[in-house]
Amino acid sequence: MLKDGATRGRHGPGGLEGARAVVMPVNLHEYEAAARERLEVSRFAYVAGAACDERTLQGNRAAFGRWRLLPRVMRGASRVSTATTVLGQVVSFPVLLAPVGMHRLVHDAGELGSARASAAAGTIFTLSTMSTYTIEEVGAVAGDWWFQLYVQRDREVTRDLVRRAETAGAAALVVTLDTPVLGRREADERNRFAMPPDLPLANFAGRGRDMRANEGGSALVAYTGSSFESDLGWDDLEWLAGQTRLPVVAKGILAPDDARLAADHGARAIVVSNHGGRQLDAAVATLDALPAVARAVDGRAEVLLDGGVRRGTDVLTALGLGARAVMIGRPYVFGLAADGEAGVARVLELLRAEVANAMALAGRPTVAEIDGSLVVPAGPLA
Repeated sequence: MLKDGATRGRHGPGGLEGARAVVMPVNLHEYEAAARERLEVSRFAYVAGAACDERTLQGNRAAFGRWRLLPRVMRGASRVSTATTVLGQVVSFPVLLAPVGMHRLVHDAGELGSARASAAAGTIFTLSTMSTYTIEEVGAVAGDWWFQLYVQRDREVTRDLVRRAETAGAAALVVTLDTPVLGRREADERNRFAMPPDLPLANFAGRGRDMRANEGGSALVAYTGSSFESDLGWDDLEWLAGQTRLPVVAKGILAPDDARLAADHGARAIVVSNHGGRQLDAAVATLDALPAVARAVDGRAEVLLDGGVRRGTDVLTALGLGARAVMIGRPYVFGLAADGEAGVARVLELLRAEVANAMALAGRPTVAEIDGSLVVPAGPLA
């Protein structure tokens, strides 16, 4: 897991409090650098990499540069509150933890550490189908959490995952729609990415499923091709909504027409997402897609955004363009890699503080006051 010479601190492998003096990261970008320093090359590439030329990955970040904030003054900065609600759940700030698979690839604390840090921060953790701790183990420590579902070819396995998530206390079911096949992730192919034998896909224990090395490149491609349903239709989303008492969140939508269809077929929320650039390269940036999606659903479903969020000002920009909240993926996993549970907690602490600071400086002391009047295109005002 660790590079040669990396330290083993009190928070687990690669902890920032190891033998060498380390300057604590002061922003989310620096946590990525810390993770790169501590992780073996193929594991860092699995988390940080994206499809093909990584144009979509880069585009997600670049899209925020096309917008500016237009602050107001004399607006009561002393009363700033970052709290809001998502699907009726109170969160301490409008940032949720997106589903990311296989956390124990980067730190032994795995999903348990990420979930505990999320609970302590007062926000929502989303557990991936592809987790390295079970639904039940994570549900016991997670606070408020959602479960992300990849629909399996075996529908009984799908029903079982949904039932387990409900029983373990999940508050929503996040259905990923943008993975009919896996995107071309060349770093994983080059590294012949595979799960170590001692890190099982915990939710499939006893079902004979693993991602051991294969001769054709990435074991992830082989696994998903044999296990994930590749031919989903909108009736399948409606079927899922009928299988659960949980609100269904449709993740992986960019087109306004798809947003309308998702709402028509039972989705209570939509995540504007391109899978962090890991699926279709050259796909539109999520922030660019957001305004049209928000207009298309017209309040029938809550709209979330993931992709490219690294700063508190990014959060305000997304909310101003129509998002109810944002989700982050890579940043908190980088925190986990750098310092275990404490690293995730620190990433969330830094981002919440940036959101509060930006709200005070923008003259929007409550989340409800962040609207379209805050966000303008980059360039001179008309």
